[in-house]
Amino acid sequence: MKIYDQKALETNSDINFNRAYQQSSISVMDTIADPNITFDEKGICNYYYEYKEAEKKYVLHGEKGEQLLHEQINKIRNYPKKDKYDCILGLSGGVDSTYLCLLAKEQGLNPLVVHFDNGWNSELATHNIHHTVEKLEFDLYTHVVDWHNFKELQLAYLKASVVDIEVLTDHAFMAILYQQARKFNIKFVLAGMNIVTEQVLPKYWIYNKGDLVNIKDIHKKFGTIPTTNLKNFPFLDQKIRKYCNEVLKIEIVEPLNYIPYNYDEVKERIIKELDWRDYGGKHYESVWTRFYQGYILPKKFHIDKRKAHLSNLIFSGQITKDEALSVLSNAPYPSEELLQADKEFVLKKLELTEKEFNEIMSLPRKEHTDYKVQQSIYKSYPILKPLKPLVDKMRKLK
Repeated sequence: MKIYDQKALETNSDINFNRAYQQSSISVMDTIADPNITFDEKGICNYYYEYKEAEKKYVLHGEKGEQLLHEQINKIRNYPKKDKYDCILGLSGGVDSTYLCLLAKEQGLNPLVVHFDNGWNSELATHNIHHTVEKLEFDLYTHVVDWHNFKELQLAYLKASVVDIEVLTDHAFMAILYQQARKFNIKFVLAGMNIVTEQVLPKYWIYNKGDLVNIKDIHKKFGTIPTTNLKNFPFLDQKIRKYCNEVLKIEIVEPLNYIPYNYDEVKERIIKELDWRDYGGKHYESVWTRFYQGYILPKKFHIDKRKAHLSNLIFSGQITKDEALSVLSNAPYPSEELLQADKEFVLKKLELTEKEFNEIMSLPRKEHTDYKVQQSIYKSYPILKPLKPLVDKMRKLK
């Protein structure tokens, strides 16, 4: 089953947005399905310079990194606690979040570990999550989503033909993190986000995870029940987000930017120390994510997210371009047999026939902005716009 034909896409003018195909001279980012990529006179793409700018701004090496990590950990440890947890972190079972748990243990922190189970966990992910928290002796809170609610939303997103179906999981995960942080009066969120493996990602491939207006409008147009009936889904509205950020002043700490973070070395450590097992792809701990990234994105949207991940590792000096090209020479899916098994499982779980799924796959791409989007209060209420400079000044003074 041919999923992604690189050579054929290179000669497709529409997929390259009426430009001649071009690949970055130092990475594997290219013009396929990316209208925003640009190149300089050396053939180097904009993502390299964006990466370098972010690395310079956020990544600290050597003594500076150690010092800032020490300061951040001490701030978390010494902050007055109202419960036994000094921070909270989300665990998906992937490399970054698993290593973050190990780092928290080494630094003497006692986090509340939160997992959002959206119904798509692989057996391997369940194994990795439970082995991690058991070996590190952390408390685990797992929120199991109401499957009927989640299926209803996923089907609406599929029918809406938008690119970022993963918005739903990421949105709900953040809602659960904030919910548990409020419950236990936790001020610090320990996040596994990092520049050296995750900076590169074209905007055309993703959408704002926090846009509740967009989520509800897509569901309103393509769902089968009123959105008000999705009472068990953890939506994160602007009021809660604002309360957590501005009243509770919850802080997000990203310690992986302050330490040497080599992807292969980190995997070796968690395999050895936590009995972690590899999934064979970034974010493949979820059956849905594996199918979405390995089949739906490349087949329907002509997007191979491996290009961004591999280019990120090239920019951070962890692999060479030739090594990245070697990886891309293989199909996006680990095997034909696994693809077929996953496809059958996904269609059965979503209660879709083969015909219905093929019709969805043949729909043209729609932008998230073709539906209602969350706007600032000044766009929603133009009469308030003259007050914006005063409000901004008062916030700065505060």
